[in-house]
Amino acid sequence: MKIDRLISIIMILLQRKKISATKLAEMFEVSTRTIYRDIETINSAGIPIITYPGINGGIGIMEEYKIDKKLFTTSDITALLMSLGSISRALTDDDIMNTLAKIKSLVPDEQIRDIELKSNQITVDLTPWIGYGKLHPNLEKIKKALDEKKFLSFEYSNSDGKKSNRKIEPYRLVLKKSNWYLQGYCTFRQEFRTFKLSRISSIEVLYETFIPREFDTKPLGAWDNLGKNIIIIKLLVHESLRDKISEYCGEESIQPYGENKLIVNFPFEQNEFGYNLLLSFGDKCECLKPVQVREEIIRRINNLLRVYNN
Repeated sequence: MKIDRLISIIMILLQRKKISATKLAEMFEVSTRTIYRDIETINSAGIPIITYPGINGGIGIMEEYKIDKKLFTTSDITALLMSLGSISRALTDDDIMNTLAKIKSLVPDEQIRDIELKSNQITVDLTPWIGYGKLHPNLEKIKKALDEKKFLSFEYSNSDGKKSNRKIEPYRLVLKKSNWYLQGYCTFRQEFRTFKLSRISSIEVLYETFIPREFDTKPLGAWDNLGKNIIIIKLLVHESLRDKISEYCGEESIQPYGENKLIVNFPFEQNEFGYNLLLSFGDKCECLKPVQVREEIIRRINNLLRVYNN
């Protein structure tokens, strides 16, 4: 049951005294049976529905409820438009765009200009600076698989560049810090896994459908997209890196050291991602221990020097 349809039906009923189920079905291009199910859901949510019998009858919300308890204020509608507008920038979707249009069409003409101005005062652009054009076709395929509960197949490259073919039950798309992630049940690993979309290629929506499993919708953790062999290493970093470092390990892992340095207990995985992350901190970060990680960083720096010295 689509939440945008329920919201739109509620707003129509608030604006009109009554409307027939047939008319609502035509407006939303669904059956009258679906409309009656939606009305039952709305009524169960605590919004009192009343039906008017006869040829000129229909469905409405009790007038007393409309007078005493306005469901959507101007602030509510502004917040809805602001939120849906931000989502539509990150994920082009006909349903979202239709919902935006429906909500705007239900606002009185004398208020629409003011509401549009307010909803545009704050904008959240969730799209990455680069690479979005390449990811967009994959996002559309994943959304189709999510909507229709169909398996996805794709080729996946891990952080070391090793490729494998995967078949998964898709459960959730996550946009975190300008990167898209797909969470689903991997039939190869026989467990729930998180996949970074930029590492996915040759993605296809299969005809085969699946029965959804119990899925834990907890927030995506900072290291969920990595492997499970995390070790804690000790870093000496410059104070200027504090904000960036704290995003990965939290303030509780950071201790002042001297005038402008910090000692950091840093979660680290010994792979390309981990070493490239440390090297991205430049000369403002030194790995103190363990020895094997420090020596590997020195080896990589020497290799880089040879490239530029040749």
